[in-house]
Amino acid sequence: MKSPLLTLPGAVPAEGVDEGVAAHYGDLFREQRALADGTGFVDLSHRGVVTVTGEDRLAWLHLLLTQHVSELPPGRATEALILSANGHIEHALYLVDDGATVWAHVEPGTQEALIAYLESMKFFYRVEVADRTADIAVVHLPAGSIAEVPEDAVVRETPHGRDLFLPRADLEAYAAQAGPPAGILAYEALRVEQHRPRLGFETDHRTIPHELGWIGSAVHLQKGCYRGQETVARVQNLGKPPRRLVFLHLDGSEVHLPVAGTELRLAADGPDGRKIGFITTSVRHHELGPVALALVKRNVPVDAPLVAGDTAAAQEVVVEP
Repeated sequence: MKSPLLTLPGAVPAEGVDEGVAAHYGDLFREQRALADGTGFVDLSHRGVVTVTGEDRLAWLHLLLTQHVSELPPGRATEALILSANGHIEHALYLVDDGATVWAHVEPGTQEALIAYLESMKFFYRVEVADRTADIAVVHLPAGSIAEVPEDAVVRETPHGRDLFLPRADLEAYAAQAGPPAGILAYEALRVEQHRPRLGFETDHRTIPHELGWIGSAVHLQKGCYRGQETVARVQNLGKPPRRLVFLHLDGSEVHLPVAGTELRLAADGPDGRKIGFITTSVRHHELGPVALALVKRNVPVDAPLVAGDTAAAQEVVVEP
């Protein structure tokens, strides 16, 4: 969906999966600094919004999700995954329950497949699933923000800020009084700095939660059965994941960032060495310079210098080998 905030001064449309909102409003680093200082907002109105109502909603979702939600208190934010039968990540949900409804925002364009799966699992449970993307917009306020929150907004508060579920019709009016806008590129730069994985960016068709550090934050190890749990338990108790998420400091002298999918090699092996991983997200950070998240093979030494294409890269551990 195309956001009305693309008409704001300086707005440059984002591309790819984030099409429909602004990439930036003319000054990427200023927008990053504003978010880091707790001011401004990010238009996330392109994200899918799904609600679940009914008295069985939490007990039912508890059976399907990787997170423990059967006793989720109203107003407490959490995140959860839906896995395949083989334990591969299929959906990521960012949830809050308001006492009557579970609200979730999901990656743009994934809500239809998610809803189809949820509908297929309803059976005799007293629940109703709805796609609210057309009438509800997500707005992000950074941590420390003192921006006013409308009384009728559903709020999902996390250490990284607050996600507001607003009526889409109120989006322009709220933006006019919420402070300076920041684009999705600024939001992504802080996400990378915080080592937070994103579905479709840090994941591919075979990603399991352990590889990205989603154990704990999105996967509860002491809850009951759910699809894919066998893989989660087996890796947790008996083995190690085949890959691990790393944070990379990239050579700042390069003009171009290595894009997602750029192959990683050990610097010692040169450009013809074997592939040991790939870039998942690369950004220019207002303080750190060019940085990235990447997936590498678990046995890559944590202190080994890498090259992304022809760009030198130094690792920081996110997921322990």
